[in-house]
Amino acid sequence: MNYKHNIAGVVAGLVLSGSVLANPYEEYKGTTLVVNFPAHPHYDAVRKVLPEFTKETGIIVEVDQLQYLKMREKQTLEMTKSKGDYDLLAYVVFSKADYVYADQLENLARYFMNPKLANPAYDPADLIDGYVANIGVAGGKKGYMDGPTGSLFGLPFGAETSILGYRKDIFEKHNLKVPETYDELLELACKIPELEPGMGGLASRAASGHQASHAFLLHLAPLGGRIFDDEWNPIVNNEAGVAAAEALKTIVNCGPEGSKTFNFAEAGASFLQGNTAMFLDSTVFAGSVNNPDKSTIVGKVGWAPHPMGTRKGSQTGGFGIGIPKNAQNKEAAFLLMQWLTSKEADKMIALAGGNPSRYSTHADADVNAKFPHMAVFGEALKDADPDWRPIIPVWGKINADLGTELSRVLTEDLDIKEALDGVAQRATAIMEEAGYYTWK
Repeated sequence: MNYKHNIAGVVAGLVLSGSVLANPYEEYKGTTLVVNFPAHPHYDAVRKVLPEFTKETGIIVEVDQLQYLKMREKQTLEMTKSKGDYDLLAYVVFSKADYVYADQLENLARYFMNPKLANPAYDPADLIDGYVANIGVAGGKKGYMDGPTGSLFGLPFGAETSILGYRKDIFEKHNLKVPETYDELLELACKIPELEPGMGGLASRAASGHQASHAFLLHLAPLGGRIFDDEWNPIVNNEAGVAAAEALKTIVNCGPEGSKTFNFAEAGASFLQGNTAMFLDSTVFAGSVNNPDKSTIVGKVGWAPHPMGTRKGSQTGGFGIGIPKNAQNKEAAFLLMQWLTSKEADKMIALAGGNPSRYSTHADADVNAKFPHMAVFGEALKDADPDWRPIIPVWGKINADLGTELSRVLTEDLDIKEALDGVAQRATAIMEEAGYYTWK
């Protein structure tokens, strides 16, 4: 990307009021930015592209790349200093609520309003709506979504949605239709083991805690459910919640051996090793499917949007990037953030194996020639649901409890309604203590 060739659609060398249009990067040439990125396939791709930014702008970028579960502790420490070491950081989506509530991330409005910094060709409408709302916006509806009172604190970067992977050869062999609805999905999940003895229908997370909760939430939103209503009353135990838990239980019971304790990696490995015919989870998984070092099903996988229940709704999650309040080079950091999420850089990162943040990249001919599944992913993202899970500071406690109880449903045959009623009751106490019912 060449920023100075894009401003207001003019070309370099245009004389404006008697002077040549300035290079917006010139003032920051020689600046060294320190960024914190996770050890993640998207950010591995980003590192391949970063030298292009330095070449174009003269701004140097040093990367501190950490295992993402360790990243939160380091970031929390850094952002409590009077002057932080990080100029730009990637954060896991569920950290958004904590960082914004603690006033640790810059509101990006003043940067996008600054004509010396904001590129008019940036095209924010091309960014995936669900990703922006889920990862970047706070202060709107329910406090963590967009809306008239919302503000932008980050941009999606390494974001993910849910997608259905399926074995084309198995489906063709038995003349099976790719499921478009939950009824079709659940029927196939249990039919395939009958057609292919020893093969599971659909690999899913199910391990106690976060893994089981994540799997449940994948089904809750499309089946019409939510964790809370708009007044923060827990409704996880209503009809839709019970249906989501029943769907998860059906999937696990018809899954491959060991399904009841699968985490994300184990569920994925089951699909990659040919032990399961379908896999419904994050798009980040797609990078492993045609890697012969990891996969025995190279060339055998098709992709389809997350099936519809009572509504369409795929997950939104992954990572975003933001500028810490105590960053020392905020304007240069914004220029890097803007460059990384531009159309040109988004395409370069996608071609290097990253997760695009823009609709145009998913539809790009070059990207689709290398990664044909990107077109399907782009269609699926039109239904990305920014509210498939609540992003509030107390969610960690509720999430852990939900995942523990769902594991008991799967492994101990605990009654589903009883389990979800208990979660709702304890969630009410947690929410009351945190002040969510003050205005009632």
